[in-house]
Amino acid sequence: MSENKWEKRRKEDTKRINDVRNEWERDHARLIHSAAFRRLQSKTQVLGLGESDFYRTRLTHSMEVAQIGTGILRCLKHKYEHLNIEIYQALPDVALMNAICLAHDIGHPPFGHGGEVALNICMREHGGFEGNGQTLRILSRLDKYTDGYGMNPTRRLLLGVLKYPASYISTVQDNAYGEIKYPRWLSEAEKQKPPKCYLNSENDVVNWILEALNNDEKAEFVKSKPHKSGHLKPMYKALDTSIMELADDISYSLHDLEDAISLGMITRSDWENHNQANEEDNADSKENRFKACGLDSNKIAEKLFSNESYQRKNQIGDLVNQFITNAEVKPTGILSASSDLIKWNAVLDKQHEQLLEHIFDLVKNKVIKSPNVQQLEFKGQKLVIELFEALASDPTRLLPTTTIVRYQKAETETHKQQVICDYISGMTDEYATRLYEKIYYPHRGSIFDRL
Repeated sequence: MSENKWEKRRKEDTKRINDVRNEWERDHARLIHSAAFRRLQSKTQVLGLGESDFYRTRLTHSMEVAQIGTGILRCLKHKYEHLNIEIYQALPDVALMNAICLAHDIGHPPFGHGGEVALNICMREHGGFEGNGQTLRILSRLDKYTDGYGMNPTRRLLLGVLKYPASYISTVQDNAYGEIKYPRWLSEAEKQKPPKCYLNSENDVVNWILEALNNDEKAEFVKSKPHKSGHLKPMYKALDTSIMELADDISYSLHDLEDAISLGMITRSDWENHNQANEEDNADSKENRFKACGLDSNKIAEKLFSNESYQRKNQIGDLVNQFITNAEVKPTGILSASSDLIKWNAVLDKQHEQLLEHIFDLVKNKVIKSPNVQQLEFKGQKLVIELFEALASDPTRLLPTTTIVRYQKAETETHKQQVICDYISGMTDEYATRLYEKIYYPHRGSIFDRL
């Protein structure tokens, strides 16, 4: 596989004198020095910021995904070095994998999925909003490393973060949405989630990324199918993306479990009840999901719920290792694929895939769907929508100077609304809260405030 086409950048970018780094190392450096990446330290992962001194933020989550992603990569390289040279050579450089994993969440707005739903409600008539789509937009267009080309990353990095290679307009199904109530922040979140997609505004970027594929590959790679959300969902992802996504799944299933146990949100009784077989279980019982992977849920519980935190930490590490070392590479099913990057995907074997889903179900039911977390998401949803409405009502009065310039240069109403959306989605939880209070609360805010 020729790397040259995947090392290309949208804008010509000559290396500095005596710079010995490869292109992936340059991508990695640009990312960790970007403002969008640093802001992740103050964006909600699952638990709201300030709930304790232990919770994970989007930044620590992204760092953990990078650690797991490079771990999966090293295991796959070791596994396939002598087993399948084609797969071995297709696997990414460690620096590239690091960069893709670290970048995967930089487009997510304040207040987690509550913020994402809120911005999608506000942008419904202007191309919607989706966090992964915003990641591509930041990397390729908004970041300040260049004028108009974002971080100007390599084509392969952009392909790696292109989690859903289909546009909003090609995946959205209007009948999948529920009614937008008045006031808008009362709209039900479950009925207002966006399709999994990239934003319409990034069509030119995606077309450039996919120039490296032949026409048959391209036509197959961007196909979508119906999804339980009611929208369409892209069918395929690139090899690098699959490693990142697998690392993401492992991280938020196991590390969010660790957080929940540490904060008392999941008890040993919850664990045992979740794993207990019921009358409907047979050979595929909940307990057998552990046994199929050579594990014992009771022995795991002894460490997870030990009074000694190092025991819990050690057990989480064992589980992470269990999933990392059971990753493998399988064909994507794209019959026309000649490029190794869309020909192969990293996956877990069926037993480990089912076990990971089973563990995540516990986290989802006891933490993510808990009233306390959902109330925080609702509060974030309300705040973001009202903040958007205020800024959109009188943009040249309320937006910061640099954003006003972008707003005034925008040629269409959709582009103008997107400028406001970009501004809000880039905020940290704390920044959004302070700006909201400054605008809406009479006794908060001053002309001397530094937001």
